[in-house]
Amino acid sequence: MKGVVRVQRVESRKDFRDFLNLPWRIYRDDPNWVPPLRREVKSMFSLRKNPFLQHAEVELFLARRDDQTLGRIVGIIDHNHNQFHQEKTGFLGFFEVVPEYRVAKFLLDRVKVWCQGKDMSLLRGPMNLSMNDECAFLLEGFDTPPVIMMPYNPPYYLEFMEAYGFHKAKDLYAFLKEAKDGIPERVERLVERVKRREGLVVRPLDMSHLKGEVELIKEIYNSAWERNWGFVPMTDAEMDLMAKRLKPIAVPELVLFAEVKGEPVGVGVTVPDYNQVLKRLNGRLTPWGIAKFLYYRKKIDGLRALVFGIKREYWGKGISLVLYYETEKAATKLGYRWCELSWNLEDNDLINSFDSAVGGRLYKKYRIYEMEI
Repeated sequence: MKGVVRVQRVESRKDFRDFLNLPWRIYRDDPNWVPPLRREVKSMFSLRKNPFLQHAEVELFLARRDDQTLGRIVGIIDHNHNQFHQEKTGFLGFFEVVPEYRVAKFLLDRVKVWCQGKDMSLLRGPMNLSMNDECAFLLEGFDTPPVIMMPYNPPYYLEFMEAYGFHKAKDLYAFLKEAKDGIPERVERLVERVKRREGLVVRPLDMSHLKGEVELIKEIYNSAWERNWGFVPMTDAEMDLMAKRLKPIAVPELVLFAEVKGEPVGVGVTVPDYNQVLKRLNGRLTPWGIAKFLYYRKKIDGLRALVFGIKREYWGKGISLVLYYETEKAATKLGYRWCELSWNLEDNDLINSFDSAVGGRLYKKYRIYEMEI
């Protein structure tokens, strides 16, 4: 007979180590899993290092049988989200569990009760810790590793969520564009037409004035995304942290601003797929790990189009097409072979049609779940 499963709060240093280490057990035989940097995961739960925690409550839980850790989960209340959307929504995140539904049920029970105790009426997830971080479960596309800042999980997590009573809240799409397919000729003609008509100038990121550039990105991002499902404006501190994380991996030629009469009206942020490097580090940047990092980053052959945003008053003018075209031209010149365009909301027909029109193919889907509590 199996022993008793207990779910407890993460309180001690040993508890937190077990929380951090569990994925290495879950994915030890999965060749597509990319180990995260342990120090990056740690920093997400540091009030000093993660400004998200200034407007959120989080609680970490572990499921154990005897001395064996079987699962983990985090309960999240984002007060900025609930104020912005006028909701009472709690979130779950960092969900990892052995292939045993009973254990998953105990973890989900605990977070549900925790959220109910905070007067929440809806439970949604996964979010690690918000939609500006990794979010959703992989639904289709288990045959390749995830790209940078995209999630990965065993297929049985989806079964467990649905068995518990969760239903789909929203699916997210990822498109793959390969450099060998080139840029359709009609796109080139359209780009030149848009540039002339709008008086459009495209320029790369100026690393010598990074603080001001980040302010521009924040302004465009918040304008472009404010009506999107699940969107919450980033605080200044959160945007600064995002810039700090991106600075070491950003390629200026792949962070492009579109300007009309000197006014920035659009931005495209595309980054190298550093998951190709992280896969070789096993979660630690030791001195040997740093040497491997420096070596393997030169061999990255793929990208992720992370953010493409246009100010609302400039929607429908073809500016996104110009940004995409200039990004692909620069990426091809730099030797990159492919780019993932992600993620898109499933019902964002405009962007999904755009990604298809430029030669992308839908190759992965992700799912966010929710349930009334």
